[in-house]
Amino acid sequence: MRSVGVEEELLLVDAESGEPQAVAAAVLAQAGHAVRSDGEQVFEPELQRQQVEFATAPQTRADELAAEIRRCRAEAGRLAGRTGAAVAALGTSPLPVSPALTPDSRYRWMAERFGLTLSDQLTCGCHVHVSVDSDEEGVAVLDRMRPWLPVLLALSANSPFWQGQDSSYSSYRSQMWGRWPSAGPTDVFGSADRYHEQVRDMVGTGVLRDSGMIYFDARLSAQYPTVEVRVADVCLDPDTTVLLALLCRALVETSARRWQAGEPPARLGTSLVRLAAWQAARFGLAEHLLHPLTMRPAPAETVVRALFDHVRDALEDHGDAKAVQDTLAGLLKHGNGAMVQRAILARTDSLRAVVTECVRRTGEE
Repeated sequence: MRSVGVEEELLLVDAESGEPQAVAAAVLAQAGHAVRSDGEQVFEPELQRQQVEFATAPQTRADELAAEIRRCRAEAGRLAGRTGAAVAALGTSPLPVSPALTPDSRYRWMAERFGLTLSDQLTCGCHVHVSVDSDEEGVAVLDRMRPWLPVLLALSANSPFWQGQDSSYSSYRSQMWGRWPSAGPTDVFGSADRYHEQVRDMVGTGVLRDSGMIYFDARLSAQYPTVEVRVADVCLDPDTTVLLALLCRALVETSARRWQAGEPPARLGTSLVRLAAWQAARFGLAEHLLHPLTMRPAPAETVVRALFDHVRDALEDHGDAKAVQDTLAGLLKHGNGAMVQRAILARTDSLRAVVTECVRRTGEE
């Protein structure tokens, strides 16, 4: 069975006011050298000092992945609490914020190069790593899963507010992230050689510092033998994070099987996939999405069910079908993180209350 691991970026906020706090260094100092079962660091700094990232160890069982995500969130909350802060699984800050750059030579280079694109950037995503047997398999997977990635964005959408205002988007994080010149959907590569050639050419332009700045919605990991799916917002509910991880694994497995069977990838233009991603970012699960098989509008529930049907065999083989089906049903009924945030605001008329409630939900065990 393919292993799956998750990286979550969390927002650091004042425990009382809900305002973002630039205390990542203090939180990481409290964490010390905490390592995962595979020997890697649990917590890492991120671009801005108002956020912190954790990564799980690779897991094959859904229950073990869920338990580790909850443990990491709880530990992040405890560490932040020692500094008077808290953590919130929010794709963007509902309250106004002036991002504070992490002091690092790489980030300073990026700040000089990209100006406001970097200095405005305070977003929290969720990255899912799924093991693959080779780069060739990994690129075949990337080519075949690309039409379905916008559906994952719609499920995870959790960033409706920006600088104290409703952005009108379900995932405004994705709009901010899309300002990077290397971000977004990709063409069909066709082979690992062509993938690596494109990465070399992109870095060779000098626009990007290195291959770490290849910000495709899904890419080959530079560190691990995995496909890394990067399209999602950080999810408010940890159960949604687990759902996302299981769907990513099933998409990788389904795509690999189709490659092995000699089925070619859909020849969808990148511009169409980009439009599907925009539609997912704008409306999330609230209205129509573009159906990956037709690129025409369809109710969100219809598109989500199409995703489930597309990966059903892999989910059943992994023993994940029932859990995924139940979580999807709950998400369609109660809404994604963006819908929850807007409901809290409608009830309280307070963005501070939105943050406070999201802090509570982030740490639920």
